[in-house]
Amino acid sequence: MTDIINDIQKRAAELQKHIIFPEADDERVIKAADYLREKKICNVTLVGDASALKSVLAHKSTDIIDTTKPLPHAAILAKRLWQRRKDKLKSWQEAEEFLKNRLNYASALIEAGYVDGGVAGSVASTGDVIRAAIRCIGLKEETNIVSSCFLMALSSQKAITYADCGVVPYPNAEQLADIAIESAETHQRLTGKKPIVAMLSFSTKGSAKHERVERVQKATKLAKAKNPKLDIDGEFQFDAACVPGVAKRKAPDSAVAGRANVFIFPNIDAGNISYKITERLAGASATGPILQGLAKPMMDLSRGCSWQDIVNEACVAALMNEEVKN
Repeated sequence: MTDIINDIQKRAAELQKHIIFPEADDERVIKAADYLREKKICNVTLVGDASALKSVLAHKSTDIIDTTKPLPHAAILAKRLWQRRKDKLKSWQEAEEFLKNRLNYASALIEAGYVDGGVAGSVASTGDVIRAAIRCIGLKEETNIVSSCFLMALSSQKAITYADCGVVPYPNAEQLADIAIESAETHQRLTGKKPIVAMLSFSTKGSAKHERVERVQKATKLAKAKNPKLDIDGEFQFDAACVPGVAKRKAPDSAVAGRANVFIFPNIDAGNISYKITERLAGASATGPILQGLAKPMMDLSRGCSWQDIVNEACVAALMNEEVKN
C-alpha cells in the first residue's frame, strides 16, 4: 500500500461514513466489506440475499438489505424519485418497480441521505452504474456532465490526477472545462493539496494551429471564467506541463507550466492510454475510475478489480462526501 492510499484510508476512517455495496454476491465485495469493518474505516451495507451473505461474512453484524424481502424505504424512495423524474416515470408505483434494480435502489438511498455513498461496477458495466447514478442521484447544479479521473500514486509518493480516462470519449470545450474543474476539486479532496491544472494538447501556447488545439484553448478560457480562483492554464504538451526546465523554454510566462498535478487530456484515447502507460511502465498505482459531477458520490469499478481496489474506492466515496476545505 502506498503512503497516499494509506493516508486516504486513515482520513476516511476519521469520517466514519456509511457506504453501500449493491453487488454483494461478488466475493471480492464481501472481502472488501469485511476489511472495512475490521479496520473500522467506514460503516458498510450490503445489498443481497441475507441468508447467503451471513454464511460467508467474517463480520456477522455487517448490515445487509435482504433482496428476498420488501426493500426498506421503498415507498419513500419511489415517491422522491417520481417527483424528480416525472418526465420519465408515469407514477410513483412505476418508480417503485424501477427501484427493484439494485443499482437504482442503492443510488436512491444515497440521494435520500440514508447512506453517504456507494461503490459498484465489479459486476455491472460502467454504463449501467452511471445511468443509475444519473437517474437516481442526479448531477451537481454547477456541472452538466459526469466524468471520471484516476488518482495516480507515483513511486516518488507524489500524487497526480488524470482525467478523463474512462467516461467521456470526445468532450467539447464546455465539457472539457467542467472536467477540469471537477478534477481539480477531486484532487484536493483526495490529497489535501492545492490543484494546479494543465490542459493538455499536442501544442504548447499556440505552437501548432488546429481546431483540436482551439478546442482546448476555449475550454481553458471557459474554466477560468467559471472558477477564477482555480490555478489552470493551457494548452500544454505534457513535458511543458510537468518539467520545469521544459516549461521555462516553452511557456516562460505561465504560472502553471512545469508545476501541474492535475492533467486534463483532450480525449479519452489520450487519457486512457496515458494512465495505463504511467501505471505499467512508471510503476504508479492507479485508483479509479473515480466518478465526478454527481450530486452525491457513487464510485465505479473495473470488472477486473481486486478486493483492495474496492476498499480504496469506498474510501474515495467517503472523502468525496465531504466539503472541500480551501
